[in-house]
Amino acid sequence: METIAFFNLKGGVGKTTSAVNIAWHAANEGIPTLLWDLDPQGAASWLLNRKAKSKSEPKKILSGKTPIGNLVKATDYEHLDIIPADFSIRDLEQQLMLQSEQDKSNLIAKLIAPFSENYALIILDCPPSFSLLSEQIFETANSLYLPLIPTYLSLRTFDQTREFFKQNKLKPKRLHAFFTMVDRRRSLHRQMLAHPPRMLKNGLPTPIPYAAIVEKMGDHQAPLPAFDKNATVSKAYAALWQDIKKTLSEF
Repeated sequence: METIAFFNLKGGVGKTTSAVNIAWHAANEGIPTLLWDLDPQGAASWLLNRKAKSKSEPKKILSGKTPIGNLVKATDYEHLDIIPADFSIRDLEQQLMLQSEQDKSNLIAKLIAPFSENYALIILDCPPSFSLLSEQIFETANSLYLPLIPTYLSLRTFDQTREFFKQNKLKPKRLHAFFTMVDRRRSLHRQMLAHPPRMLKNGLPTPIPYAAIVEKMGDHQAPLPAFDKNATVSKAYAALWQDIKKTLSEF
């Protein structure tokens, strides 16, 4: 089983959109895939038209009183399931801190481990912050993918993430950035695509273009390929999935 995560400190860069579309592409290839929506905003859950069954009660989940498998929901797409988010996810950080006082092990990794019996790929849609939760996610994921708009401020968030990895003795080589919302009419976007900064040496080659059709994911509450496989941005996500597979050992 491979576990991957989509993360960015900055909102509005295509993190959740990417997680949902990549999950669809993996499932479409017949790979049993589970998307865990760990962002309290619950955007991935909403885009896949799934709500949490009830309040997740992080304390009961972390203590094992509520099996995390009970929270899994099937989606409308074969081979793709989701653990939807609800507002109680906001309490997960606090509960992790309380639990860690007694148990220093990675509780997120423990929760994910049993899913290896049913899934080949776990995708984590992460909250946009540095915290104990994100640190455990970073430790758990085999690879992390960071969508970046081709701007200097976006590069700064990548550098901050890389520094966080170094400070916490994690492996920055597992960070793979890729450009999103690319507008080739902008000279800076063209410049960064032509000459990616050195810090992005482990980045993915396929850029995701800016496209108004992405907003229609909200109208359809569905991944892009589910309603328009031929759109340029849909084809870009298909190519991005192929890039991601090359960074993983099992696919």
